[in-house]
Amino acid sequence: MFVPCDRGGGSAAPDFKGFTLLMPAVSVGNVGQLAIDLVISTFDMTKVGYFYTDCLVPMVGNNPYATAEENSMELSINAEVYSLPSNKLVVLQIRSPFIKNKYRPFCETLLSWVKSSKCARVVLLSSSHAYQRDDEQLLGTPLRYLLTPDLEKAVGGRMQELNWKEMEKVAAYPGISDTDKILHIPGGGITKLLFTESCSKGIQMAVLLKFCSEGDNIPDAFVLVNYLNEWLQLIKSEVSTSNSSTDLSSQWKIPSSWRLLFGNGLPPALF
Repeated sequence: MFVPCDRGGGSAAPDFKGFTLLMPAVSVGNVGQLAIDLVISTFDMTKVGYFYTDCLVPMVGNNPYATAEENSMELSINAEVYSLPSNKLVVLQIRSPFIKNKYRPFCETLLSWVKSSKCARVVLLSSSHAYQRDDEQLLGTPLRYLLTPDLEKAVGGRMQELNWKEMEKVAAYPGISDTDKILHIPGGGITKLLFTESCSKGIQMAVLLKFCSEGDNIPDAFVLVNYLNEWLQLIKSEVSTSNSSTDLSSQWKIPSSWRLLFGNGLPPALF
């Protein structure tokens, strides 16, 4: 459930009619969440509310996008909503893992909010285990996309122009039968469930996904956010080439919280 920020005296819920909702799947390497961090930080997006749910592990921390001592002590929780009206963009950032068996209730609550807030479409940033790719997925780019039927009608042609590669379906019974194909996104968290639910509910959703492994996933986040930018053009590129997205990495603003991704340095007293 969406809860607007209280600015004193109460505040009405923001109008997201026609907006694109951008959000991460809590998936392998946390790549989607890191990419979302880059979007929020780069555009200095305004926090407009919270997504209250009992499906995520509770957490609280300091402002991950602090730019000065004055705003460093602001508190952040596990699911927050940011807005960029000039781009008709609303972002849901998720900062903690899901509680066991809570995927479906979360998806139902989220999609209900998408409909009630009249968002035009949802873009889910996700990732999947690189080591579980099949032979076909090993070829070419490690980036894939999925579109629900309703969004396919609207932007499918654009994906073809970008020469993007759709996520392949794999054999349901590998080595036994290759005729039955299923969508398989190992390590993708809520990705498959949220996508299939959106298909059945007529919601326009795109999944942008990168195959990766656990480790230092900052480079993966830059690749994924550049992939997103190829389509949505959040940052305008002056270079009109198929590889122009790689030239944009320096334009994304790294949030201050990333200094703590791997903890503090080793204490000098150890040596």
